[in-house]
Order: sequence, then C-alpha cells, then structure tokens
Amino acid sequence: MGDNGRMAQFANTPTPPPPDARGGDPAAKSRVPLSTLRPLWPFLARHRGLLAAWLLALLASSTATLSLPLAVRRMIDDGFASGAGIDAAFALLFLVTFALAIATAARFFFVSLLGERVVADLRTQFFGHLVGLDQSFFERSRTGELVSRLTADTELLRGVVATSMSVALRSVVMVLGSVAMLVVTSPRLAAWTLVGIPLAVLPLVLGGRRLQRISRQSQDRVADANALATETLGAIDTVQSHAREGHERVRFGDAVATAVAVARKRIGVQALVTAVAISVIFGAITMVLWLGAHDVADGRMSAGTLGQFVLYAMFGAGSVGALAEVWNELQKAAGGMGRIGELLDEQATVVAPKTPRTLPMPVRGAVTLRDVVFHYPTRPDAAALEGFTLDVAPGETVALVGPSGAGKSTVFALLQRFRDPQAGSVSLDGIDLRELDPTALREAMALVPQRPTIFAASAADNIRYGRLDASDAEVEAAARAAEAHEFINALPEGYASELGERGARLSGGQQQRVAIARALLRDAPVLLLDEATSALDAQSERAVQHALERLMEGRTTIVVAHRLATVLRADRIVVMDHGRIVAEGTHSQLLAQGGLYAELARLQFLDAAPVVES
Repeated sequence: MGDNGRMAQFANTPTPPPPDARGGDPAAKSRVPLSTLRPLWPFLARHRGLLAAWLLALLASSTATLSLPLAVRRMIDDGFASGAGIDAAFALLFLVTFALAIATAARFFFVSLLGERVVADLRTQFFGHLVGLDQSFFERSRTGELVSRLTADTELLRGVVATSMSVALRSVVMVLGSVAMLVVTSPRLAAWTLVGIPLAVLPLVLGGRRLQRISRQSQDRVADANALATETLGAIDTVQSHAREGHERVRFGDAVATAVAVARKRIGVQALVTAVAISVIFGAITMVLWLGAHDVADGRMSAGTLGQFVLYAMFGAGSVGALAEVWNELQKAAGGMGRIGELLDEQATVVAPKTPRTLPMPVRGAVTLRDVVFHYPTRPDAAALEGFTLDVAPGETVALVGPSGAGKSTVFALLQRFRDPQAGSVSLDGIDLRELDPTALREAMALVPQRPTIFAASAADNIRYGRLDASDAEVEAAARAAEAHEFINALPEGYASELGERGARLSGGQQQRVAIARALLRDAPVLLLDEATSALDAQSERAVQHALERLMEGRTTIVVAHRLATVLRADRIVVMDHGRIVAEGTHSQLLAQGGLYAELARLQFLDAAPVVES
C-alpha cells in the first residue's frame, strides 16, 4: 500500500489482538487435585491465635457431643427405669447440652472470623499481585474473568475455611470418637456397624474425580458470563446507540443458561454421591438396630445401653454424611484455588533489577531510543519498531506522526517500560530503563492519553491521583492551570462532587482537562501526550490546548499526533512508517521534502473542494 492509501488511516497503533482470555484450554486444566488448597496454609498460619481458639472450641464441642449418649443412657436406665435418680440424670443432661451450646457458639465465632480474615488476606494479596503484572498479561486476559476470580472463587475459599474445614475436622473427630464408643458400648453391634463405613466411602471416591472436573467447568462458565456482563456494561453507549440491547440480553442469557446447565450436572453428581452414601450408612444402622432390639428383648443389653449405641451410631453416620458433602465442597474449592493459583503464578516480564540505579536529581529529561527492535508476542513476524533511533533533548517538544501501525504508541509503551525491546536500548538521562525501578521511572513521567481514565471518585481525588500527598490548594491550583476550576466549581459539591463511573458526569473536553490537571499536579520532567484534542469540538479543543501549553512549559514533551494542527507547535516532527523514521524536521522543512508528511498535510489542509457524488 502506498503513501496515499495509508494517509486516511492516521491513528494510534492498535493494541495487539489478545489470545484466548483464559490462557489455554480449560478442559486440559480441569483435573485439579485437592493439594491445590495447600497454598491456603500460609494465610491460616498468619492467624495462629484464632486458629488455636477454634481448635480448642472444636475439641470442647466434640467432647460435649460425645458425652450426650452417656447422659441419655443414665437418664433412661437410672431415671426412667428406677425413678430414684431422675433429677440428677436430667441435671447432667442439661449441663452437657449447655456446655455443647457454648462450645458450638465459640467454634462458630472463631472459625467464621478466621474465614473472613483469611479470605481478606487472600483477596488483598491476589489483587496486589494482579496490579503488579505487566500489560501483556492484561492483553490476553478478560477483566470480567479476573474480577470473577477475585470475588466468586475467593468466596468459595471463604466457605472452605469458615464452614467446610470446620465441618470436616469436627466430622473426623466425631467419626473416630463415635467408632471408639460404639466398640466400648457393644463390640458385636459395632462390628456390624463398621461394615457400612467402607460402603459409604466408596461413592465418594468414585464420584470425586467427575465432580471435580464438572466443578471447574461450572466456575469457568460463571466467569464467562461475568466477563460478558462486564464487557457489555462497559460499552453501554455503543450497545444502546446500535440498539443492541435485545442482542446483548440474548447473549448474556445464553451464557447464564450454559453456566446453569453445567451447574446442573455438578449438582446432580453431588446429590447422587450424597444420596448413595447416606442410604448405605443408614441402611447399615437400621440392620444394627434390628439386632440390638433382639438383644434388649433377650436381656443381653439394657434399653439405656441400646439408646446410647443408637446415638453414637447416628452421630457417626451423620458425620460420614457431612464428610460426603464437605468432600463435594472441597472439590469445588480446589477448582477455584487452582485458577487463583495459576494467576498467582503469573510473573511480570518487566521487573525491577535486583540493584536498580537511581535517576539523577533533578531529572533533566533527555530521552534516547537507540537501534530499537520490538516485536509484539502476538505478531512475532511483524516488527512494530525496526532499527528505531530517536534522541530528544531536555525541554524539547517532539511530535510523532504516521499512519496506523507505524509504531507511535509502541514508542510510548517502551518509554514507560510497559515493554522491553528485543534489541537496542531505551534510556532516560543516559541510564538504560532496564537498570531502573519501573516505579521510579514512571514517577518521572506524566501521561495525558487520548481517552483519559476518570475514576468513580470525587473531582479532587481524580486530580490528586497525579500526586497523592497534594494539598487541596495544590489540587485547585492545578485545576485552574488546566482550565478545569470553573466547571468543577459549578458541580453540586464542587471538588467533592463524584464524577461517576468513567467520568459520566463530564464532557469529553472536561475529562481531558481533569487529566491535564492530574499531569500538572504530578509535575514530572517528561510529558507524554497521546493527541488529547483529536476527538473534541472546537471550543473544547481551544480550552484543552491552552491547558496543554501550560503543561508543556519547561518539560521534555513527546506527542503522538493525529492532527497536524498540534505538530505545528512542536520543535521537531518525526514521521514514522512501518516502525521506522522516514523523515524528520520542522513543518515547513517536511512540506518542502514532499513524501508522506506532505501528503498528510495536503489531505488535512488543502483538499477543501466539495465531494461530487456520481
């Protein structure tokens, strides 16, 4: 394609197309062992006091529960049979049940609080890890799915810690205690009872793997629906302007229906496993009770002893049934922890060196790109930059122009060290960016993007994002310099007014001026401007341009330009095409040279003749 064919395509370098947002085939990752829950231990260990209190309360409640059948036996044999010790028998039964109530309440309190704190720690660490990953990760991930992992999957883990773990350990204690007391109470009946335990465990083992696989698929489908909802709501203007509300309802409904269909399979398997286990156990207990009834009738066992045996058998059977349900919950949680673990294992490709160099103070702002070669991972055969060399002197304003895909936005990504070049170097004040801490580097730069990010916070907080410790007076001064004070002050609560999600309460020009105020407050020596006026009306453009002129004073400024009206104010214009510099100079010099820039100028300024339709 020649120069003329590319001139109409002047725009930012497009973002590389992301691969599968889940980072691979979910079916290949569906088998997650319970060992994936092991990373939860460090979060539990942080709260040793709560953990110890829960274990003590668990021991107390289990002891009280196992003491109930003894109290019932005494009540039946000593109270009902003879009547002499009825008061003492019922007093003992009340004391045991009261101790059980207190211990159970304490167990619930400690384990529930432990679950909340563990999940809070996990969410905090998970979120902190996510925001530290580089942009290549977010290009292949969906925000909606990440939010689903941060909320839905961690909520599953809260259930594991606050409920399943407690029920599992309590059930294990109860099964062991009940079996021991069954043997002590009646060895012959206990032998028959224990036959049912392996039969109850068998369906758990057989159904466990299938349940684990379906649980993982169910969580992935829920994440898909969440991702679709996030994407649609984030682009609601486009959806409504194209009258596609019905289409999006159908798409989301289909995604939810798919999630429900997979969940139905999971619930069916879970219900089947639980039903078989409970049926087998209680079938065994019924047979044992039949034998015990004959022993009482023949005088080989007292009624109180049979009652004691029945209660221990019921406790043991109930605990095995609870273990069946807990096993199902653990399978689901293992799938969630497996996905969280995969994300926690993600490592940023752009990291600080072990011993980073320090930028000289004050930062002069000399920017150099030397023989830079860069290929996006998704397009390894096409160079975004090839042999690119650019020197920007301190305080100089340089404009980058060129067609879409020329590499302009890639230059910005390299300067902020969102990416590292495969060859060549990028430096600030003579220091290779790879020798600097990325945080320190970015503190020395301010960015005003074409489409600024406005947070769902107050106007003051949005401006203060440029420098978090700025005073109210400094925030207002920055707003005045950016010509934003007047419209901010006119808001219902002034600087305390909430701007709405993505700045919904502001116009495009007002959003740009808030972003410029943020950059002014940052007061960084290097300024990166991604054409901040290209989508504005004439009045807004004038206001934003005045604010930009104040912002650019005394700073090294690099502008990605889409309108030649902006580059006329630059000290130097760099024309890019296919990742290379094809020309540079002032506006008049480049016009005289002809070529790509001259054609762009002709298209923007000289073709004023009306279009005649044939």
